[in-house]
Amino acid sequence: MACLDVANLAVLHLDAQGAIYSANHAGETRMTNYLDFERPLAEIEGKAEELRAMARQNEEMDIEAEAVALDKKAADLLRDLYKGLTPWRKCQVARHPDRPHCKDYIEALFTEYTPLAGDRNFADDHAVMGGLARFNDQPVMVIGHEKGNDTKSRIERNFGMARPEGYRKAIRLMEMADKFGLPIITLVDTPGAYPGKGAEERGQSEAIARSTEKCLQVGVPLISVIIGEGGSGGAVAFATANRVAMLEHSVYSVISPEGCASILWKDSEKMREAAEALRLTAQDLKKLGVADRIIPEPMGGAHRGKETAIKAVGETIALMLAEINGQKPKKLVTDRRKKYLEMGSKGLAA
Repeated sequence: MACLDVANLAVLHLDAQGAIYSANHAGETRMTNYLDFERPLAEIEGKAEELRAMARQNEEMDIEAEAVALDKKAADLLRDLYKGLTPWRKCQVARHPDRPHCKDYIEALFTEYTPLAGDRNFADDHAVMGGLARFNDQPVMVIGHEKGNDTKSRIERNFGMARPEGYRKAIRLMEMADKFGLPIITLVDTPGAYPGKGAEERGQSEAIARSTEKCLQVGVPLISVIIGEGGSGGAVAFATANRVAMLEHSVYSVISPEGCASILWKDSEKMREAAEALRLTAQDLKKLGVADRIIPEPMGGAHRGKETAIKAVGETIALMLAEINGQKPKKLVTDRRKKYLEMGSKGLAA
């Protein structure tokens, strides 16, 4: 439904998830996708776009100074909004549909990417993508969750929720990487493993456990980056790594805030309180020793500066890989196991 009307030139639409979409007066171009707490920002940026649209229609109008002033006001507001995001707002940013996804990172950071498909048992799960590639000219195996970026691809990718065959595909790729001595890089972005009947019939829990076990067994460097959502065992099955980094506004938790609220308070609307209690932000998890590094995002989130965010992730992967490249397989496995046995012991009093 339309929630803001900027002189009929920039109309903003609110969807069921609380995202606001702006379009030109002809409805032809979708511009910025705003989250619900960004509504004041949407109004200011919409007004600036309205003025510029009017100037394009009437070349004699000189409104650039006013538009620039609105741009400055919007930039200040954006800074204020993102200066102290609550855990729930960080969840919203982590789920932003325009946020860079696994496919974007692979295309930008890796060369000679050769996708590998199927678990050699049941089917190919499109929610999990992976294959052989080069990272800074070093041969690696890259694996990640892919959510998709439009209706068709999101349905095809099952919104990043992997089925058992997705985790078995990941196991197959990790075994291959271990056999040939290739570092493994995983990109995590999933609400959680798919809980459907078919997935349960094909052994979802067992597949997740086996994937987590394989992460603990491989004798090669294993680097993981939480690029959006890290949901429950569906994320742990990829992120049981030697080094774990999280983007500044990503989240990583045992359950979604909505699911937690439904269980504890029988009310999913208490998701804000649940998000606080879960300690799911990158900042909390760094204190607890779950995350090793926090990767800064552009002001307003990774979706407002995709190239900058992707570049920062690439630089962090390179740093983490340099820390453990060349280590003996036994040390890699021992250190990885120790990391997870000690997890949570840090920062409990905080």
